Amino acid sequence: MKYLLLVHLDGTKMAGLTPAEGKALDAASLAYDRELERGGHFIAAAALHDPKEAVIVRPVGDTFSTTDGPFVEVKEHVGGFILINARDLNEAIALAAKIPVGRFGAVEVRPVMEF
Repeated sequence: MKYLLLVHLDGTKMAGLTPAEGKALDAASLAYDRELERGGHFIAAAALHDPKEAVIVRPVGDTFSTTDGPFVEVKEHVGGFILINARDLNEAIALAAKIPVGRFGAVEVRPVMEF
């Protein structure tokens, strides 16, 4: 079964990293992706830019509007994702718990609906 691991990050903790710590975290994250690949779990992964780079698109009648955003005042934001194959929810949780950048926030584990 497929699971989406949404990595929620505390931006203040991430901003406090030194350049060397950031580089080490990036290396650990890429190494973990390779570990997931070797185990047959990896489908895709990506880091996301800061929420201030985002644009919100909302339908308005037959057209749409855009706003910079999001404007939600939250401590954590979605900073990236990993899409995996896992035997069940317990295995997906165990894999999510090992995500290196997860220690700077939380990881949400969501089963993917397959149609």
